[in-house]
Amino acid sequence: MGQTAHVSAVVWSAAVSLAAWLWLLLFQGWFWRTDVRLPASREPDGWPDVCVVVPARDEAAVLPASLPSLLAQDYPGRAEVFLVDDGSTDGTGDLARELARRQGGLPLTVAPPGEPPAGWTGKLWAVRHGMELARARDPEYLLLTDADIAHAPDSLRRLVAAARTGGFDLVSQMARLRVESLWERLVVPAFVYFFAQLYPFRRISRPGSRTAAAAGGCVLLRADAAARGRIPDAVRHAVIDDVAVARAVKRSGGRVWLGLADGVDSVRPYPRLGDLWRMVSRSAYAQLRHSPPLLAGTVAGLALVYLVPPAAVAVGAAAGSPPCVLLGAAAWLVMAGTYVPMLRYYRQPLWLAPLLPVTAFLYLLMTVDSAVQHRRGRGAAWKGRTYARPEAAAEEA
Repeated sequence: MGQTAHVSAVVWSAAVSLAAWLWLLLFQGWFWRTDVRLPASREPDGWPDVCVVVPARDEAAVLPASLPSLLAQDYPGRAEVFLVDDGSTDGTGDLARELARRQGGLPLTVAPPGEPPAGWTGKLWAVRHGMELARARDPEYLLLTDADIAHAPDSLRRLVAAARTGGFDLVSQMARLRVESLWERLVVPAFVYFFAQLYPFRRISRPGSRTAAAAGGCVLLRADAAARGRIPDAVRHAVIDDVAVARAVKRSGGRVWLGLADGVDSVRPYPRLGDLWRMVSRSAYAQLRHSPPLLAGTVAGLALVYLVPPAAVAVGAAAGSPPCVLLGAAAWLVMAGTYVPMLRYYRQPLWLAPLLPVTAFLYLLMTVDSAVQHRRGRGAAWKGRTYARPEAAAEEA
C-alpha cells in the first residue's frame, strides 16, 4: 500500500510537470525560440553621434580580444569610446591606452571614477562616470558595453539603424557567451535559456507589455531616454543592473528591444565549474529580491519542472508503472525539445538536451548558495567588490 501511494504521488507530480511544460511551450512567449535577432532596419539619412561607455575593473586579460573591436567600428557618424578604469590593479588603463595607440580607430578616453559613494554598486558608479564624460559630447545614443565583449565591425552601425528604424529607446543584444570547456558546454547555453524563460524576448518589445529586460554586455540607449529614466541614478543600488535599466526606460515611457546577438561575443572564459558557479550565485538571490518565500518557491518550481520528469521515469521503471514512465518521459521530451534551439544557436551537440535536468539541479544549488552567501553578509559582488545588503531589491521589483 505504501509503495502504491508513493508511485501514485510521483504519477501526479509527473502529470503536473507535463502540464507545466505544455504551458511553457505554448504560452510563455515562445521563449524557447532563438529567432529574435536585430529587426530589419534601414540606414538613417544622417548618422547620430554615439558615445561608448565601458566600465572596466581588472580586465587586462580580456581587453586585447575585446577593445580593438570597439575601436575598429565601421560607423559613418561620430563615435567615441570612454573606458572607465575602476581601481584596477592589473594595468587595465595603461593597456587600454597602449591598445588604442597601436590600433587607432575611434578616439579613446580612459578615466578613473573614484570610489563609489554609499548606496552605489561599483559597476553602475563607473557607468555613471562614463556617462558624465560622454555628456560633454552631447551624443544622441550611448552604447553601454562590458570590457569582455567583442563586437563585429558593423555592430554599432546595425544597433543604431535598428533603434532608429524601430523607434526604440533601448536596443540590447545578449552577447554569445564563450562555450569551449566541458562546463561551459553544460552550463552556458542553459544560462541564456533560463534567462529567456524568465524574460521572453518577444514580450519585451511588445507595446503595452510590462516585461522588461536587457543584457548588460550590449545596450544601446538613447541619451534622452536615460535622462527621463534618471539612469543610472534611479537604479544605483541594482545588482542586476541591465534588467533594472530596461525597467527604468519602460517605466518612463520608452520602448525596449532585446534579442540574441550575431556578431557580439563575450571573450571571458569560464573554464571551471567554480567560475560559472560564482557568475550565477553572485546575483541569483538578488533576482529573487532577497526573499526566503521566493527562494522556497523557486526551489520547489525547479524541482517540479526539471527534476520530477527524470525521477518519474526512474521510479516508474523500477515500480513497473507505465503511466509514471509515460508522463515523466513526455515532460522530459518537451523539456529537451525546447532546449534544442538554444543548443543549435550555440553550435553544441544535441545530446546535451536530455541533460538539462542535471544543469537545472546545478542552478538550483547555485541559487541556494547565493542565498546562503547573502545570509553570511557576503552578498552580491562585482569584480571583487561585495555588497552585503543591496538595499535596491525594490529596484528589481
